[in-house]
Amino acid sequence: MKKLIRIFLLIIVSLIWARELDLGSTLPLSEVKMADISGKDISLNDAKGENGLLVIFSCNTCPWVIEWEDRYVSLATEFKPQGLGVIAINSNERQFESVDSMEEMQKHAKDLGYNFYYTMDSGSKLAREFGATRTPHIYLFDKNDKLVYRGAIDDNSRYPDQVEETYLADAINNMLAGKTVDPALTKALGCSIKFKK
Repeated sequence: MKKLIRIFLLIIVSLIWARELDLGSTLPLSEVKMADISGKDISLNDAKGENGLLVIFSCNTCPWVIEWEDRYVSLATEFKPQGLGVIAINSNERQFESVDSMEEMQKHAKDLGYNFYYTMDSGSKLAREFGATRTPHIYLFDKNDKLVYRGAIDDNSRYPDQVEETYLADAINNMLAGKTVDPALTKALGCSIKFKK
């Protein structure tokens, strides 16, 4: 009987962790400081721009991230001057001592020309609170800290020249123009976040 109760509790806990933020949710854990590749401690509040915040759960080695991360850079280049803050968060705690260490994050960001914050989510606290499960997993918040888009960057990670649906860029443009974001939800595709048990 105790074993069944334990299994039931594990299922409940995993379902809670897997629940993603609903649209309209307020930016969670915005004051939690995370180690950034700059050597400073950065919070989501620090990363926010006057017109919103783009949060990307990411890492160094996932093939999906590697295919998409050039678009992180181009989106930051285009939208940061328009008042959008951008932050990538590495929550792969099981790999912090190896391929996702701070040293590897700094090297990776330099090699790829990251022009935004790239932080380490100690304890994977933010990923759990957001309900993020993949890398990359995208969350876009407006200037009032409300979630207006969640999901994928676009519809083709592998072939940028064959992208037909630029979900995230469209969402940002609509948000900045005060228009309805549609679609506001897409399916995040990528590697699973490597949580510690």
